[in-house]
Amino acid sequence: MRRATICAALVALAGAAPAAAGLPRQGELVPGRSLGGIRLGETAAGVRAALGGFHGVCRGCGRTTWYFTYRPFDRHGLGVELTGGRVSAVYTLWQPAGWTAPGGIRLGVYDAQVTSATGLLVPVPCGAYRALVRDSGSARTAYYLVGGRLWAFGLFERGATPCR
Repeated sequence: MRRATICAALVALAGAAPAAAGLPRQGELVPGRSLGGIRLGETAAGVRAALGGFHGVCRGCGRTTWYFTYRPFDRHGLGVELTGGRVSAVYTLWQPAGWTAPGGIRLGVYDAQVTSATGLLVPVPCGAYRALVRDSGSARTAYYLVGGRLWAFGLFERGATPCR
């Protein structure tokens, strides 16, 4: 009887572990600090512990880039770039629903709502889209605009180009 109880507990724990890790449904940008719970400088193992092992790998990128999505072949999610085994950039992919930033900023709002909530940001043209950025501490926070609306969030090392 005791052995069966221990086995059942181990099975329950094993099943619970993967559920704890995964891409958040409603991720948050904390400017200069984190995006979706991922921080600049975090180890690759820390990213896997937070987001799980299910991710795609960019084959044509200049640095190791992992794509965490909600389902296989779904474009919505989070991109994580690694340099030397540590996070050097993290950004949302394809405007995932429910992601927010302080000041009531949600993906999809108009650019005026972004600047009203954040204050002065520096515009950086990136071809068909533009990024509004602010450097603070050792990080660069980016708000991506497409067609006058907020499309994505990004967090990079200070001074890094937000254009991807």
